[in-house]
Amino acid sequence: MIIEAILLTIITAATPLVISALGELVTERAGVLNLGVEGMMVMGAVSAFAATAITGSPYVGVVAGIVVGALFSLLFGFLTLTLVANQVATGLALTILGLGVSGMLGESFVGQPGIKLPQINIPLLADIPFLGPLLFKQDLIFYLSIALVIGVNWFLFKSRAGLKLRAVGDSHASAHALGIGVIRLRYLAVMFGGACAGLAGAQLSLIYTPQWTENMTAGRGWIALALVVFASWRPWRVLAGGYLFGAVTIGQLHAQALGVGIPSQFLSALPYAATVVVLVLISHNRRMTLINTPASLGKAFVPDR
Repeated sequence: MIIEAILLTIITAATPLVISALGELVTERAGVLNLGVEGMMVMGAVSAFAATAITGSPYVGVVAGIVVGALFSLLFGFLTLTLVANQVATGLALTILGLGVSGMLGESFVGQPGIKLPQINIPLLADIPFLGPLLFKQDLIFYLSIALVIGVNWFLFKSRAGLKLRAVGDSHASAHALGIGVIRLRYLAVMFGGACAGLAGAQLSLIYTPQWTENMTAGRGWIALALVVFASWRPWRVLAGGYLFGAVTIGQLHAQALGVGIPSQFLSALPYAATVVVLVLISHNRRMTLINTPASLGKAFVPDR
């Protein structure tokens, strides 16, 4: 069925957006603004592809993408949390660094055939017409994305540790006065965001297009950043927004395939134009934005000595 095929491609396109945006959401909830999502994603993508090509196991590639993404985020954490560098400038530098290093590391892997992460067929449920292939015949990273949405939502709003993390993001000075380790929590949040970005990158090079090409993230890290604001820092809204942006991305591809009389350059820019439009619409509701935005977002914290 055509509809089923389109929905399957939307799921594949939306999954990396959801995962990377969830990681950034947790990072920002801790009061840290990391604009290096794109760089961490592309490093995860090249690491996953390289590890898979060397070992022959895409599962090793997934782990490699997660680990490299988390390690790459530590550079951002050290510069901004320990050395108190500007978070915006450091995040932008991290993206540029990631794009350059990934291009250098992945040069020898360009053109090599990839090994796709296999699907997981859930017995009986996978045979259900229409819903079976969509929900119960997917890859590991899809199921991880759903688990992450549920887990992050529970962690932030149902657990004591999540309450501490949100307290750090809302007022790091007050949290520090209460004995909460602000820097430690922010390091953990930054690493979680990096691990999610690395996992999203692994999805791109092992599932979405099982190959390595330079700059294959194609701006998805920036869409993930916008998605966090679009979702007003709520995990379930990230899931909905991710699939909305995924639908826009796939829609423009199908429009080009059908030969719609619109310049292909405009159609290619459509997902990014939609991102800008959404952010403009959100900016009009200043009250809602201010209510949900972590008050200490982007602000440096230097503990008392």
